Amino acid sequence: MQLNVIRQGSGSPIVFLHGLGMSAATWDAVAEQLADRHSVLAVDLPGHGESPCPENTEAFTRDAALADLDDVLASLDGPPVIVGHSLGGYLALAHAATRPDASRGIVVLNTGPGFRDPEKREGWNARSRRNAHRFGVPERVAGLNLQEDSVVMDRVADMTTPTLVLAGGDDRPEYAGAGQYLERKMPDARLIVLEGGGHSMHEDTHASEVAEIIAGFAAGLDEV
Repeated sequence: MQLNVIRQGSGSPIVFLHGLGMSAATWDAVAEQLADRHSVLAVDLPGHGESPCPENTEAFTRDAALADLDDVLASLDGPPVIVGHSLGGYLALAHAATRPDASRGIVVLNTGPGFRDPEKREGWNARSRRNAHRFGVPERVAGLNLQEDSVVMDRVADMTTPTLVLAGGDDRPEYAGAGQYLERKMPDARLIVLEGGGHSMHEDTHASEVAEIIAGFAAGLDEV
């Protein structure tokens, strides 16, 4: 499907993906600070913001969302940096795992690589379905959050895309733990823990800090 995209600025592209139940607007504060240096695109995932919300459940799978993201990237002049929060972070990881040359680098905030254990995956999936209403989305839209395999975990050691992992010091500790795992397993990953940062730290008083960290990461890629 054709996703709604908010575009601003000019320069090398950065594409932002939001979490479940949020929208492209969650990135407004960060995007505004980067638009003087970059072409910034904030994407509404399927069933969110101004993007379509079809009745077909097959529109709300991880792989369908990644294909929709491919269409967004096809409009760019070159590979972007992909930045994702929570669900968006997992999608960024899955995109890098399955399309290793599609992005120059990825930045993920308060997210993880999924689960290799089928029982843990099903536990996650059951909670995602059960809690869809808490995120303000229909259960079919929460399908974006379901994990049907362990593709990121299976490929993490071979994922050479430069990766920056941000975790909030005041968020649930498993996100910092996931970041430590990614830093340890991925060939080119680095973890930064932002003290006092919560789950949506890119929306609050940490927005400027998050923006400058992303800018520094992107600038480092330009120098390679």
